[in-house]
Amino acid sequence: MGNVEPRAAIWDMDGVIADTAAFHLAAWQDVFCRRGVDYTAAAFRRHFGQRNDTIIRAALGEAVDELTIDEIAVEKETAFRAAAAGKVKPFPGVLALLGAMREHAFRTAVGSSAPAENIRLITDTLGITASFDTVVAGREVTEGKPSPQGFLLAAERLGAAPARCVVIEDAPAGVAAAKKAGMRCVAVTNSHPAAALAEADRVVATLETVGINDLERLING
Repeated sequence: MGNVEPRAAIWDMDGVIADTAAFHLAAWQDVFCRRGVDYTAAAFRRHFGQRNDTIIRAALGEAVDELTIDEIAVEKETAFRAAAAGKVKPFPGVLALLGAMREHAFRTAVGSSAPAENIRLITDTLGITASFDTVVAGREVTEGKPSPQGFLLAAERLGAAPARCVVIEDAPAGVAAAKKAGMRCVAVTNSHPAAALAEADRVVATLETVGINDLERLING
């Protein structure tokens, strides 16, 4: 009969599935500039993949109130979606690996710090919405990455034990979240150098080099 325990893959979105960094950077620089803050590309890279509240507090200080955080976040995401609509491209290897996962009965989820509206915009644009069994967006958990909450919620929805899950990430905070969740992790160097992702089980330059056999070896390893 073989192993009947489900295997699952949990995908981060920005920087893993889709090349969205330029759109996010421009939107953040716009909203922060209007508040007198020079938001650098280096600061953006440092926090890319984290939740909006974390990014806003890092830029404006811990004393910023929740109302202001919500206001800035809505403004930024509206600007991002307007800029990204119809222009988002998948990273190499993503569509092929997603297709292979479906063929080999992997359960699949998006586990992202992004708002649900952004996730839907991107998966619809790329024609992959139906490729995922569930989506966990940033606002569905109380703690963002490096907390494992989002990945654990995704595993629960997929009916998969954490040890049977592989997370695909591009950021140190996401890799840390995967390991805290007790999951395997493949990190791709789309946003950060390999040295920053060293905690992952495997670090690759492109998902074109990752196949189903690689994922199965990690899970069974």
